[in-house]
Amino acid sequence: MNIHEYQAKDLLAKHGLPVPAGIPALSVEEAVEAAKQLPGPLWVVKAQIHAGGRGKGSFKELGEGAKGGVRLAKSIAEVEANAKDMLGNTLVTIQTGDAGKQVNRLYITDGVDIGKEYYLSMVVDRATGRVAMIASTEGGMSIEDVAHDTPEKIATIVIDPAQGFMPHHGRALAAGLELSGDLAKQAAKLGKQLYDAFMALDCEMIEINPLAESDGKLMVLDAKMSFDGNAMFRHKDIEALRDETEEDPAEVEASEYDLAYIKLDGNIGCMVNGAGLAMATMDIIKLNGAFPANFLDVGGGATTEKVTAAFKIILKDPAVEGILVNIFGGIMKCDVIANGIVQAAKDVNLSVPLVVRLEGTNVQEGKDILANSGLPIVSADDLGDAARKIVAEVKKAA
Repeated sequence: MNIHEYQAKDLLAKHGLPVPAGIPALSVEEAVEAAKQLPGPLWVVKAQIHAGGRGKGSFKELGEGAKGGVRLAKSIAEVEANAKDMLGNTLVTIQTGDAGKQVNRLYITDGVDIGKEYYLSMVVDRATGRVAMIASTEGGMSIEDVAHDTPEKIATIVIDPAQGFMPHHGRALAAGLELSGDLAKQAAKLGKQLYDAFMALDCEMIEINPLAESDGKLMVLDAKMSFDGNAMFRHKDIEALRDETEEDPAEVEASEYDLAYIKLDGNIGCMVNGAGLAMATMDIIKLNGAFPANFLDVGGGATTEKVTAAFKIILKDPAVEGILVNIFGGIMKCDVIANGIVQAAKDVNLSVPLVVRLEGTNVQEGKDILANSGLPIVSADDLGDAARKIVAEVKKAA
């Protein structure tokens, strides 16, 4: 789960991290009022979307030469003009793709006199089973570019969660940022606060870019946070921060049925139980000359209701020209899933080719149900056979 910058900064501020004053706004009028509540004489107007690269982005509706989604304003009138430019328009960044994202909210912050910019983030390092803090002196730019061009300017500090953040981690962070004196002490303190926030909030990632030095003080000027969705039952307050307008509507609907769905760019819809099997299914579709339209994992305990919902979500994508169902019946029995497939195909009035591969518990019963359904369902013997058949069926239908 992702949240907006202003929400992330509010959470970090509650854990003691130094964050400039800022106020979110949903309208031009609110943006103007927010600016009036801040000291000035410099304000920053920031578009709030779930994507990076906002400052270097462009608005579809404003034409060439227009400023991006992060702008400086030297007067209340400039704040108002920038807010009018941004709200309701589509911001395209390197992370949004060509479609861009509509800007529905802004963040008005106090301007900061920046001396030096740094990069600081924290992620789960699955290779070591620990938490990794990543620091660089090259803040304000893409960390991927830094890693590619000057990897020696990135320091990684690995923290054992059983031990926690220790003083030597703080010293390593200060060294990685090439700080000394009081700034080094501030960095060590900030690192501890960041680690505590990361662990307490069940984060998957916190990114501060830039972390800036201003008048001898370190300040968090931009922040991204994402959370482990499986832990949100412990954090109802954070769950309430979810902005569904920033998410794909199909993915939002899928989450309501506890389905793992991600839209892709192909034409073969996939419904599979198990993430690993789903990845293999997508790979073998591509191996046979087509492209998957989605990743969809119905999980180990799919019901007829979930299968029907999955079919409806897949078919809402106009690019889908055929569906491949690949089920290994372990916890979920093949006859149960077959009944679900038949019912779902009838409910949605299925009009595209459907190939089903079943294997596992009660597989013959499942195949019999499909064969006797009266529906044009093509049965497959194995995964390779299923992929070849759905690609052939789609070509035949075209």
